[in-house]
Amino acid sequence: MNEITIITQSIVSIILVVLILLQQRGTALGSAFGGGGESYSTRRGAQKNIFYITIILTVIFLGLSLYNLMK
Repeated sequence: MNEITIITQSIVSIILVVLILLQQRGTALGSAFGGGGESYSTRRGAQKNIFYITIILTVIFLGLSLYNLMK
């Protein structure tokens, strides 16, 4: 059972990395320090779905991590 959770957690982590890399950012590092000056934009279409799937997989990843920790 422990092997299944580790394999599942590895697969979820790889998918998370891919989804995070697919998400678009405005001015990359400059936006972290208040630069850019662009207006607020909403997520639409595939970008919105990728965002929600990333949140769901993050919760699954954290749940699997806690499960492995408790064992």
